Amino acid sequence: MKETQLLKGVLEGCVLSIIKQQPVYGYELVQMMRDYGFTTIVGGTIYPLMQKLEKQGLIKTKELASPDGPNRKYFFITPDGEQQLEGFREQWSSLIVKVNRILEKNGE
Repeated sequence: MKETQLLKGVLEGCVLSIIKQQPVYGYELVQMMRDYGFTTIVGGTIYPLMQKLEKQGLIKTKELASPDGPNRKYFFITPDGEQQLEGFREQWSSLIVKVNRILEKNGE
């Protein structure tokens, strides 16, 4: 199974977690994901997701001045986004336990 197929289900939670740590602009978010080891992530994956999260009210944008040129559109997490992130964390923790239980059983 390709990593991209596995990542598709958890990308939203990862993005919300990064934005909760600090407001970011799109290109910066792609670079941060790559720094975390997700080297296959591209803007064409991130930007549609950001639009979806904004439509759902999980993030909001604000244009801020950039030291390197034109203003940038920064993403901030909303209270609904924080609530969604907490739900993701709970589901992820539960999923890890279940998958590890299966893998450890079959690894004997």
